Amino acid sequence: MKPEVKRKRWIRWARDVALVFLVVILVQWWQTREMAKGQAPEITGALIDGGEISLSDYRGQPVLVHFWATWCPVCRAEDGTIHSLAEDYPVLTIATNSGDADEIRQYLSENQLSFPVLLDESGQLGTDWGIKGVPSSFVVNGAGEIESVAVGYTTEIGLRFRMWLAGS
Repeated sequence: MKPEVKRKRWIRWARDVALVFLVVILVQWWQTREMAKGQAPEITGALIDGGEISLSDYRGQPVLVHFWATWCPVCRAEDGTIHSLAEDYPVLTIATNSGDADEIRQYLSENQLSFPVLLDESGQLGTDWGIKGVPSSFVVNGAGEIESVAVGYTTEIGLRFRMWLAGS
């Protein structure tokens, strides 16, 4: 193959990759444009295991605030990522519109998941945070400010990187 043909092929490939990257960034921006930014809205309530929680309990360290639902297939695909992340970082998950505490406990047990879950039966917490769909993940830094927002599936390495940045 001639060098000129190879060069043109690489240029087309680089252009296509850049275009896909740009589309992904624009879609994420569009999906998160109305979501909470700046100082994180307060979250307080009872966890399904009976403990009390407040987002302010995490001051001084980054925390992942993750909105999800049992009926959401993308959330199910991301469950293992959130479970793994919760072993190394503070994670607060909010099960929104997913039934009562017994149903959530059963779901966690069946899927061998153990992360803190706050129940948002009415969806009010999701509304307060500007959630339009699940899963939605917020990385909140130690000062209580939202560092990053993601809607849809997010890789474990992507979330770990964001948590690391928030803690730096």
